[in-house]
Amino acid sequence: MLEISPQKVVHVIYLAREGSVGDAELHAFIDALNDDEKAQLTAVAWIGRGAFEPEDFEEAVATAAAEATTPTADYLMGMPHLAENLEAGLDALGVDVTGEEEDFL
Repeated sequence: MLEISPQKVVHVIYLAREGSVGDAELHAFIDALNDDEKAQLTAVAWIGRGAFEPEDFEEAVATAAAEATTPTADYLMGMPHLAENLEAGLDALGVDVTGEEEDFL
């Protein structure tokens, strides 16, 4: 079950799309998340890129927490297509972010 707020995930998507303009803010935002939120954010990205299936979300979260050897911000910001992976992950998990997206338009 997704415990990180969809609004936080959408904020990461928005900042990731800003490119180098939003890099410092994105890094700081991810760093400020608690460990559970970081693991969940990583799991959403993994589901979005097809590394895990939506029904394996809890396993993805546990894997993200157990294998976190690199700072989460560095890891995620180094992931190609981070914004797209997060969007696809939210969609696969059935999370509707329509209201949250409007805050960033």
